[in-house]
Amino acid sequence: MNYEILGVWLAAFFTLCIFSFLYRDNFFYKLAEHIFVGISAGYGVALQWQNVLVPNLIKPLFEQGKLILIFPFILSALLFTRLFAKISWLSRWALALLIGIFSGAAIIGFGSGDLILQINANLLPLKADSFLTTFNNWILTIGLIACLLYFFYSKEHKGTFGYVTKLGIYFLMISFGASFGYTVMSRMSLLIGRVYFLFGQWLGIIQ
Repeated sequence: MNYEILGVWLAAFFTLCIFSFLYRDNFFYKLAEHIFVGISAGYGVALQWQNVLVPNLIKPLFEQGKLILIFPFILSALLFTRLFAKISWLSRWALALLIGIFSGAAIIGFGSGDLILQINANLLPLKADSFLTTFNNWILTIGLIACLLYFFYSKEHKGTFGYVTKLGIYFLMISFGASFGYTVMSRMSLLIGRVYFLFGQWLGIIQ
């Protein structure tokens, strides 16, 4: 049995099932949706088990004898107590510790990885070697100041300040529009890829 051909036919079937939603919600779309979600969830669980739990907890604890890992093992087990109503409150200890550690690490990570880098990226010279670079730096600086002032609510947006905040709205709308356009482009590229698959690899109409 040629498993490659079988895989192509299955991929084409599920692709058509997803496209059937363009007509209306139906059984085939729900079938493909549920299978996709189920396979993704199963793959995620298997990936976490093999790449996270086994090398970082199971092997060091039970094979190498690192007894200090008994504490994360117990906390991990407490997370599953939410499946039992009478002892579900025990999971709060693990969740509280997990959320607290993640929040602390995330604040430091976002501060150093995003906030500081964004500040450095916006500290641009207002006079550069080329006119185009100078123009772009001025636009970025004016847009940044206008957008920041738009979110300054301690002063009423009237007069000159109101005109600047309105300019910030325009910059925000342009930014949102560009982001939406980029999202549409990425989805269109995915659609084109699936159409090429159907007419090329499946039907063999195009090469």
